Amino acid sequence: MSEVLARWNDLPASQAAERILPCCGSRAWAAEMANQRPISEETGLHAACDKVWWGLDESDWLEAFRAHPRIGESAAHSASARSAEWSGEEQQNAIAAQDVVKTALAEANRAYEDRFHRIFIVCATGKSAQQILEILRRRLANDDAAELRESAEQQRQIIHIRLTKWLRS
Repeated sequence: MSEVLARWNDLPASQAAERILPCCGSRAWAAEMANQRPISEETGLHAACDKVWWGLDESDWLEAFRAHPRIGESAAHSASARSAEWSGEEQQNAIAAQDVVKTALAEANRAYEDRFHRIFIVCATGKSAQQILEILRRRLANDDAAELRESAEQQRQIIHIRLTKWLRS
């Protein structure tokens, strides 16, 4: 068992939820993850994450989405310092993009927010700014239900990356 998991398993539930919250901005997710303890290995943590994530209400997903900055921006208003740091790492290609791509991303982000009334969520790790822009433009054609489900899947992927980072911290 990793030291991080061992320490986390021993915390009171409220502290355990706060400790894991930077991995996903949903308080319901963090509280339910704390209730899944003890978790003895990384694979068990990821399995618990999926079980909890897909069991949440739409409002909990939306709370998690709000903890992210817009693609190409550096920080969300509601993010913790650790979450903001991870977002910067995940979006490094979008943040470092050429001005013409940054402008196109900003415009597409506005169109997405006008259409879906929330920010665009994509697992940006390893993707170029141009790839992200293409994904964003393609997803603008989704209906509301399909897009919510795609955003939730993207968030789930982000959580897994962050859980792995968290375990290594």
